[in-house]
Amino acid sequence: MKIELRDPNILMKLSRLGSFHQSKLSFLRSFLNEFKTWEFKKDLFDLNESGYGTAVYSLRKEKRIYSLICFSNELKESERSDRVIATKWDAAFTLYDGVPSKQDIERLRSEVPKQEIGRLSYKELTLSRANKSLRAFDHVVENLSKGKQPDVNFLSKVGYLYRTTAVYGSGKFGLADRFRIKNRKEIYGPFRLEMMLVYLVRQFTFDQVNHIAKYKNPKKAINLDDKICRNLGIGNSTGLGMAPFIVNHPTLLNNWIMSREKALKKIREIKNVKKEDIKLFLSCLKKSIKNITSWNTNSEYQQKKIKDLLNDLNKFIAFFERNINFSELYLFNNIYLWSEKNLGEECIEYIVSLMIEPYDDIANSLISQMSSDEDKYFNIPTNRTVEDLRKIIEAKYSEILKIDFSKKENNQNFWFISKNKEEPRLANRFEEIGGDLEQPLAIARDIKKLYEVLDVSKNSSTIDNFLAHNNDLRHVVRRAFIAEKFPYSEIQDNIIGRSLVPIDMLRLKLSFFGAIKFDPRSDKWLRISMFQGAPLPHELKNHNDQWVYNSLN
Repeated sequence: MKIELRDPNILMKLSRLGSFHQSKLSFLRSFLNEFKTWEFKKDLFDLNESGYGTAVYSLRKEKRIYSLICFSNELKESERSDRVIATKWDAAFTLYDGVPSKQDIERLRSEVPKQEIGRLSYKELTLSRANKSLRAFDHVVENLSKGKQPDVNFLSKVGYLYRTTAVYGSGKFGLADRFRIKNRKEIYGPFRLEMMLVYLVRQFTFDQVNHIAKYKNPKKAINLDDKICRNLGIGNSTGLGMAPFIVNHPTLLNNWIMSREKALKKIREIKNVKKEDIKLFLSCLKKSIKNITSWNTNSEYQQKKIKDLLNDLNKFIAFFERNINFSELYLFNNIYLWSEKNLGEECIEYIVSLMIEPYDDIANSLISQMSSDEDKYFNIPTNRTVEDLRKIIEAKYSEILKIDFSKKENNQNFWFISKNKEEPRLANRFEEIGGDLEQPLAIARDIKKLYEVLDVSKNSSTIDNFLAHNNDLRHVVRRAFIAEKFPYSEIQDNIIGRSLVPIDMLRLKLSFFGAIKFDPRSDKWLRISMFQGAPLPHELKNHNDQWVYNSLN
């Protein structure tokens, strides 16, 4: 039986994209699988009794070595902020290509804590900073120093000891440009070095609390239990800065989603599903309920999504246990079709992620296809005609063409870059000044405008001639030709309309990173946890890839 890929006009709506969850294809999971055979070492741990100082960790295999350099700094309470515009943090980190010398560490000690205003070299691959979750951090140190483990119920409500506010790479602030390292097989997966940095930072947080507790009470202090460590991740605060990424990288977005859709298609096409595969699927589903019930947020919007997800999952389990015959042909396809008819978007996409769990071979074959050499698709085929372009838009943007941009609610917002930090922001064009600084992110509006201009242009006219008279539409002409080849490259929604929920855009990207427990703090920023439940470095060689569903066991 041949299954069609899902329709982009349905899948690429923001409400659906904002319901995506981590999966076997997520970057942090594929990173752990790639690096599970690498040797982990703590090369330097020079911290004072308060936990301030320098540490170096490394992952190495044969001649390749990656080293995380950590600088822990004293931070006054008045200086503490999770905002991207902060200038000081509890700790700052860089991932170094190779083994840093003493001179390298001294050079970086003066630059890394400055972050954006510092300057790095081609030997540094990624850069980050993080702040303590003070309540959780102090609670752990206090208990360990008294010879007892911390309260796991309290820690589960937080989920981490530190949270990052940015992870940079690919040439920013002097870091190594991507072209220098892109052919290294171990980092073919997207954002693999960023995932490495976050994973090693997680280990630093555990070593730091153990170290401080030991100094605080040398005779009674104990180390944080491995099981508790596994159940802690690294938090992250993410705002609107991430949203334009998925608009500005259409071929990359396509490749992420296409990989997921190809996996779903292949799984639905399996005629005889093995009994052990369906049992693994069901086991992951039931274990994951614990993670959902421990998903804490004060956001009413997210609370409703969690409640609906739990209700739908319980409905699905009841259906499954009453009706599923293990010998049924095309079992996963039947499960998917039932889900589409009976469950909400959040649960449908959750089940799609779970369906990939039994199939290492399918997932692993797709992970290397999730990157994109975007420069290949930048050129516009100027010999094509106006008629060609119009047909592409009618085929690929049919949902967009239905939007009436003469209505105020469909044209309410504009995206701009803040002057102070050069970060993307969103504003109401009818209430705030600055509309003249609008960034070219309103793709839906501009595609509609392009289509209207094409409609009064000569069919046989070539694109070079059309652009000579309509250069302001060049960016969407390029996008339309990209969409012709990449069906999942475009959000089929209006990201300047009144009904926009910006965190849907953030959550889409974060789900591919592998984040869990999305905690919106408004409609424009949220907190997440990464690597919660992940094996510790000394456990990597024997880790179970379903660890993400065991994070509260």
